[in-house]
Amino acid sequence: MKKDDLKPDDIDPQIYDLYDEYCHSLMERREFLKRAAAITIIGGGSALVMAEALLPRYAEAQMISFTDKRIKARYVTYDSPGGNSGKMRGYLVHPVGKGPFPSVLVVHENRGLNPHIEDVARRAATEGFLAFAPDGLYPAGGYPGNDDDGKVLQKSLSCDKIKVDMLNGAKFIKSHALSNGKLGTTGFCFGGSVANYLAVNMGSDLNAAAPFYGSAPKKAADVAKIKAPLLIHYAENDRRVNRSRKGYEKALKANNASFEMHSYAGTRHGFHNNSTKRYNEAAAKLAWKRTMAFFKKHLS
Repeated sequence: MKKDDLKPDDIDPQIYDLYDEYCHSLMERREFLKRAAAITIIGGGSALVMAEALLPRYAEAQMISFTDKRIKARYVTYDSPGGNSGKMRGYLVHPVGKGPFPSVLVVHENRGLNPHIEDVARRAATEGFLAFAPDGLYPAGGYPGNDDDGKVLQKSLSCDKIKVDMLNGAKFIKSHALSNGKLGTTGFCFGGSVANYLAVNMGSDLNAAAPFYGSAPKKAADVAKIKAPLLIHYAENDRRVNRSRKGYEKALKANNASFEMHSYAGTRHGFHNNSTKRYNEAAAKLAWKRTMAFFKKHLS
């Protein structure tokens, strides 16, 4: 079977696990494919073809064109004291019109501001939001054009300072001339953990957060600092991230936090990303619909 013909359920769990390791380590693509080729698939099928099918296809996955007449998009820079270089750049997208618009910070995964995250920002803009997606790799030259080099670059930077850069990005977009002064944030994987970080560190200055499969705050005591309502999305089959889920839920309840927590049946880490075979269309659409409704409720 050709990789284009494969459906998500056709891919062996061993390949999904290896791909997750590849995405969250410094493993190179060549090593990922080499290790995949060595896996024996019970019942037949090519492990190498399955692995190749999981690699992202950003051009094909684009949902909203950067030339879409409903939006305006551009790159802007902002000051980021305490971050990796003191200066940052991000992708700013908003609906056509004078505004003001409710603002949403969109935080990328562990490989920089790639085409998928820019597309997510455009999707938010078509829903009426002033969307801003900072590139955490800007201090190292910016997203390099491919995810392999992107994750190496991100690993070379201070993770704590990237979070400060995102915090400064949140402050920048909330106070932007086109903003209505209310701020929400969403992010994916690393970006989901940043959304939780912002909820802890911004207190009532953050009005809503919707992390997708992101690590919970490391300290249960930090949860008491969260003031923003949360909409938390988890994949059902995501052992690495889900280890912290029960403790996070317990701490949120203990602190009477306002939150919703959803786990999407049959999904894997990255299910919202439609550029790979991990994408689960039904779950992704439901999670995004919930997220947009959540932001409209709390940011209008």
